Amino acid sequence: MNLHDKHIVITGAASGLGLELLRQLQPGNRLSVIARPSAGLEALRRAFPNVDIYEADFADLGSVERAADALAKSAGTIDVLINNAAVQYTPRFTDSDFRYETIRREIDVNFASICTLVHLLLPSLMQSGAGMIVNINSGLALAPKAGSAIYCATKAALNIFSQSLSYQLEDTNVAVRQVFLPLVDTAMTNGRGGGKLPPDRVATTIITGLASDRTTIDVGRVKALRILLRIAPGLAAKIMKRG
Repeated sequence: MNLHDKHIVITGAASGLGLELLRQLQPGNRLSVIARPSAGLEALRRAFPNVDIYEADFADLGSVERAADALAKSAGTIDVLINNAAVQYTPRFTDSDFRYETIRREIDVNFASICTLVHLLLPSLMQSGAGMIVNINSGLALAPKAGSAIYCATKAALNIFSQSLSYQLEDTNVAVRQVFLPLVDTAMTNGRGGGKLPPDRVATTIITGLASDRTTIDVGRVKALRILLRIAPGLAAKIMKRG
């Protein structure tokens, strides 16, 4: 898809990768953002006054519904929906600082809210000449690590959901794309691992991939992971287990 003169909706665009996607897509496009209230969101309002902002707590599906309803009523046609917002909690079930309440929050933010947005915004996407749903995923959807079990599970669920959704929409004007990421240098990955990719470089790779109409966009080390899963799945599992 030629990402020019489009109405693009990005979730979680107040910081990190979402913000970089917005910066690179904003020239020549109409941008709308769905994000939780934060200092970063207020800074985004000031920096990009032409961007339409809808506030939502992705852990509260009622809040997501209200934002989607307001967006659909005021925005009309949507050409691209980029589901980028996510949260990851690192404590293991066996750790003393594991918190039970984070289970529901992680599932709602990373998976249920995406299903909700797709359902509620699909009519607006179908008004487009060529609509696109882009789900930002992780290499952990392909092979989990020992930590962040709920996060890994939500990303695996997003992978299967995206595939099934693409089957449902294959005879419509709306395409489904997935982006599989390695570690990206954002607030969510602070203090975790090395060799992180800068968000601006990742955003450029994603935009280039979407313009090429590839169904799946593997970024960085995910390309090697996918090969390793084919030729030596046991080794791939062992490597990914260590995170």
